[in-house]
Amino acid sequence: MAILGRDDLRNQLKRREFAPVYLLFGAETYLRDLAAKTIADLILADSSLREFNEIEHSLSESKIQYALSDAEQLPMIDARRVVKITNVKVSANSNKDNLKEEDEEILERYLARPAETSIVIFTADEFDKRRKISKLLLGKCVSVEFDELKDVELVKWANTKLKELNAEADTRALNLLIGLVGNNVRRLTNEVEKLAVAALPDKLITYELVESLVPNSREISNFDLTDYLLAKDKMRSLQVLKKILDDGAEPLMLLGLIASNFRRLCLSKELMQQGVERSEVARIMRLPYSKQKDFLETARRTGAEKLSSIVKKIAETDVAIKTSKGGGGTVGSRLQIEMLVCDLINLG
Repeated sequence: MAILGRDDLRNQLKRREFAPVYLLFGAETYLRDLAAKTIADLILADSSLREFNEIEHSLSESKIQYALSDAEQLPMIDARRVVKITNVKVSANSNKDNLKEEDEEILERYLARPAETSIVIFTADEFDKRRKISKLLLGKCVSVEFDELKDVELVKWANTKLKELNAEADTRALNLLIGLVGNNVRRLTNEVEKLAVAALPDKLITYELVESLVPNSREISNFDLTDYLLAKDKMRSLQVLKKILDDGAEPLMLLGLIASNFRRLCLSKELMQQGVERSEVARIMRLPYSKQKDFLETARRTGAEKLSSIVKKIAETDVAIKTSKGGGGTVGSRLQIEMLVCDLINLG
């Protein structure tokens, strides 16, 4: 069978088309687990005895034959039961597998004739599609791969969650949030919920609120980029920039991270000039421990005029991207970021 995407599964479920066996896998585990829950919720929506008809077996603790044996049992009173088989591992290294070659016969027998009264949902933590047992599952199950979301998709997800919470965020705040969190939907969801509470009573999430409350999971690469820019190391600056962009960061959001970093350099320098202790500056600026010494040393030795010029260049690039100067879309935006990096390296 062909491997489906999230939208394909969503459309099938909207039509209430259910398969006897699902295989859900991929890097985006939050949406994978949410899909498994949604399938179970739809199947057991009218169940009066859900606790008896929703069974879960973790292959970290149980064996596949016990799970499939439960799937072959008739549901209690209801028309169908759901059997979730979680923590499936079929990895490149067979020593890590918990679905093994000796399980193939019993698995193949069940998949050839799935129980009509059960819906079985496999959720895989590791899944090497090249393995023989993986090909068996892919050939017999409705398989859905959950790829990591791109930044544009993350913005859409965050906006959906904000509407559910009757909250809102301006574009700058939302871009910064995605830039800080990265492509972890589970964490993004948690941060949106946290920000919605922190933004009470009006529930308007601002750039400053995001900056003050959300830790930066993409921060280390961004710090490295700042270091290389100030060291005028063009090759390494462009290498780090390429990695961040290739990892899925949207250029405008990356620009926001760069701006935030240089803004913190400016503020750190000002605080140190006022005599504030370095440890207190690090606390106020919320610097990662491993980067505190280097970051504050960079702030100390970099002239205020140079930092001001850098911030001005970043603002000009922001305008250029938003007005599609030099070309629109991702390609044009990426080019603007690359030009900015070269300009900052050549800045006196």
